Amino acid sequence: MRLKVNWRASTSLVGRVVKYLAVALIVPIVTGFLYGDQFVPYILPFFVTATVAVVAGSAMERLDPDPDLGAREGFLMVAMTWVAVSLVGAIPYVLEGLTYQDGQFLYLVESTLHHPENAIFETMSGFTTTGATVMGDISFETHSRALMMWRQQTQWLGGMGIVVLAVAILPELSVGGAQLMDAEAPGPGIEKLTPRIAETARALWVIYAGITLLEMALLYGLHILGMAPNMTVYNAIAHGFTTMATGGFSPEARSIEAFAEIVQWVFIPFMMAAGTNFALFWHLSTGDIKPMLEDAEFRFYAGVIAVLSAVLGAFLFLDPGLTTAAETGLYEGVNQTFLGYTFPVTGDIESALRHATFQVVSIVTTTGYATMDFNAWGGPAQYVLVIAMFIGGSAGSTGGAIKIIRWLIILKSIRRELFSTVHPNAVRPVRLRGRSLDERALRGIYAFTLLYLALFFLSSLLLMADAALFGPQSLSVIEAITAVAATLGNIGPGLGMVGPMGSYLDFTPQAKLFMVALMWIGRLEIFPVLVLLTRAYWRS
Repeated sequence: MRLKVNWRASTSLVGRVVKYLAVALIVPIVTGFLYGDQFVPYILPFFVTATVAVVAGSAMERLDPDPDLGAREGFLMVAMTWVAVSLVGAIPYVLEGLTYQDGQFLYLVESTLHHPENAIFETMSGFTTTGATVMGDISFETHSRALMMWRQQTQWLGGMGIVVLAVAILPELSVGGAQLMDAEAPGPGIEKLTPRIAETARALWVIYAGITLLEMALLYGLHILGMAPNMTVYNAIAHGFTTMATGGFSPEARSIEAFAEIVQWVFIPFMMAAGTNFALFWHLSTGDIKPMLEDAEFRFYAGVIAVLSAVLGAFLFLDPGLTTAAETGLYEGVNQTFLGYTFPVTGDIESALRHATFQVVSIVTTTGYATMDFNAWGGPAQYVLVIAMFIGGSAGSTGGAIKIIRWLIILKSIRRELFSTVHPNAVRPVRLRGRSLDERALRGIYAFTLLYLALFFLSSLLLMADAALFGPQSLSVIEAITAVAATLGNIGPGLGMVGPMGSYLDFTPQAKLFMVALMWIGRLEIFPVLVLLTRAYWRS
């Protein structure tokens, strides 16, 4: 039987996206020159990567100069794009610091990212905005500023969606743009804001870029005012890239704990915005605030965050032994020397509320930032974070996990079933935004949620089995389930060794590649990837 999928057309369009990835490499190249990185070991890898992107992309593009894109080709193109850009984007990690001396190639500084599986893990984590890392040493002593900026930038590119960006700027993708965006966009469906789908894609990216620039300006403004001495222009840009992408990468080893309290408060509304349906911001930009105020999903989203923040804040406030030795915000002298000191979260309302609100927003929106190592928290506080890992941001946001709208619809369905139990002859549809949802849409939401949870449990079992059979150390149940929840949900940190100040470095190579697949599947919301594994997709 002949294939029913035009794989040449899909590959050709992937090539066009990969080719234009070379343009994004201008940012780390310019960063390297501005900060005086050495050309041969630190800037040259980006020129090599750009060359590979252009050559490989052009070769793939020639497979079908005039591709005809259908629904099946759209699924294949979207799935292949995320793998292709992650493979190309991993090249700078592998080549960083490589030089030629005395007739042989040598690394000036050894890095965990020189291993291909680690480089691919870091890049897939970046583009899918997961934020999980295998970078053993997050510092400018080991890595160049150019590479660290590329690491941040990968998350910003993947936040709103690489294919959505391609639809916005490449005319040849506008014809099949709607199905491409449906396959890539997070959440059940995407709202068409303008008559043409390419204009909708551009509108979403303009809003995304605009809020990113606003955050960068505010963060650096705090530095200028002397309220955030270490929030330099580099850090402002770097964190602006990863906040709106709900990514969580940071050039600071201690994440947002490295910054003053006021900086931590500033991050919260921007993480909230990143987890909000961007269509609401489009309506807001036109002067119409009514859709945001009346949107059931947004109200539910804000309510869940408020309740979880209050509960977690109470746990932190009442915890008798919770302290941290790295609270930031005190500096002295012109050199802005950090004063480390121990303070109790217990009994400190502002501190408990700040850490609780920040961490709940960070986990619910799947951003993955941290203001302290929550491995030190008590069991009830950690349990709140585990619950938050399965909630997710809004549909049409940059957030991952199951998504708040699915939980809202499931709760409405449960309420309908309870009503039908009492009134068996009543006909009561599930309504959202004033419209009745058809049963097919409801079945799709049930199927996705069930499949997500089944994949989560199966993957946790496989990860524990791998650690027991091949790993250098055993893996606890909480480490396994939070590692899977964090990679499948594109969250980043978990608990135990994969906590916010830890890494995924100690997993076996095959476990890392398995979690790469989980990040890929989770970012594309399972079905666009799993459908490629069915015979019906290829043959019927």
